[in-house]
Amino acid sequence: MALPWALAVLSLLPLLDAQSPACPNFSVPITNASLDQISGKWFYIASADRFPEYKKEASEMHAAFFYFTPNHTEDTILLREYTTMGDQCLYNSTLLKVHRENGTLTKSVNGTEHFGHLLLPKDPKTFMLAVFPEDKQNMGLTFFADKPEVTPEQMQQFYDYLTCMGMDKSEVIYSDEKKNLCLPLEKLHDEERKKEKERSETGTALD
Repeated sequence: MALPWALAVLSLLPLLDAQSPACPNFSVPITNASLDQISGKWFYIASADRFPEYKKEASEMHAAFFYFTPNHTEDTILLREYTTMGDQCLYNSTLLKVHRENGTLTKSVNGTEHFGHLLLPKDPKTFMLAVFPEDKQNMGLTFFADKPEVTPEQMQQFYDYLTCMGMDKSEVIYSDEKKNLCLPLEKLHDEERKKEKERSETGTALD
């Protein structure tokens, strides 16, 4: 009787594979192509966090967007982030370290290193960062996209990764682009950079 049972189980395997979400590999090495893919402007879409500090921060954050400017030779990323918390816009600029071999990015805050595993789904217009993926008590997953609104298919990628990690949709906190208060500051910064570039080019021409 064992053989028919085994054959029945084997016949179900393709069906089970089709229904279960594809688990991400949390240690895919970061390449120059990976860095190029995440270069530019990104919007925070949603996150699910069990680590108390991250969960608290996500609950207080209404909206956020940021710019990644990678440096291939120094293995760093210049991060310029605009975050709306409460009724104010907070701006911060810092350098992230790129750890190519284990596929992580680190951010230093008050002397503490915060690690995030870079996950690149099939859709190049999105990416995710996972924290403590092996720790059920503290794990988290954050979802980013190149636009403030995402498609149902893009959102499903996030949900699939969540499910695979053992987390639930009920744990997700979503951003609200309508509460974004940082657009005027971003515009001001853009104008300042444009003027600075013009001054630099004028100075070079005079030399």
